Amino acid sequence: MNLVRAELRKLLGLPTAWIGLLLGTLLAPAITLLNAPYVRRSIASGTLTDLSDLGLQNLGVGLLGPMILGVVVVSGEYTSTGENVPGARQLTATLTAVPARISLLAAKTTALVLVVAVQAAVTTAAALTLVQVLHGAQVPVPAPARIVGVVLYWVLTALLAYAIALITRNGIVPLALLILNSTVVSVSFLLTKVTDLAAYLPDIAGARMFIRAADFPVEMAPVTAGLVMTAWVAALLAAGAVLFHRRDA
Repeated sequence: MNLVRAELRKLLGLPTAWIGLLLGTLLAPAITLLNAPYVRRSIASGTLTDLSDLGLQNLGVGLLGPMILGVVVVSGEYTSTGENVPGARQLTATLTAVPARISLLAAKTTALVLVVAVQAAVTTAAALTLVQVLHGAQVPVPAPARIVGVVLYWVLTALLAYAIALITRNGIVPLALLILNSTVVSVSFLLTKVTDLAAYLPDIAGARMFIRAADFPVEMAPVTAGLVMTAWVAALLAAGAVLFHRRDA
């Protein structure tokens, strides 16, 4: 628990982590608010009839937050500690204090999961409450299982970014790839147009835990979708842990 508390303080002490916290928490409610006039017109005109995913779809934008948090919890260790000693990194001091690398990774993982889970729960509650205030009873309140699915999706996305950062020992590469894939052009979604196997990629499968109305090429139950994404994350985390354990600091 002391290690977890230390990693929590370290994570929350990073300026970049606060960028992730603010973006992840504010983006989805902001998009929900900005889209409200269009949604009202679409409901009134009858062009938008399936409201089951309203409010939940916008939470995908907030994934920028967990991605940033997942990356910086690793990349912060590889940042130079000062201009006077350019070769020195935070990781050297961390491993001096905690030589047991697996214990260190376990504490980092726990701290990341706790922060992202709280962030996801707060953001989801804010976005869904805003939907109810803006659109009223005509929008159904999602079942608790779908809300749990959102929180799990955010946590697994953060762990995915964390695992890739562990493997690459770099913050820019995983963050650029994940942000481009989730905001600019979804390579995963494009691949579903080429092969049905792309439906089992982590980001596509994970969305099935709470999205119901989207056109997916393969039918997948929410529990199955969660297991698929968890398997991806577990495999990448295992690879990252092995590399972290064997590499020099």
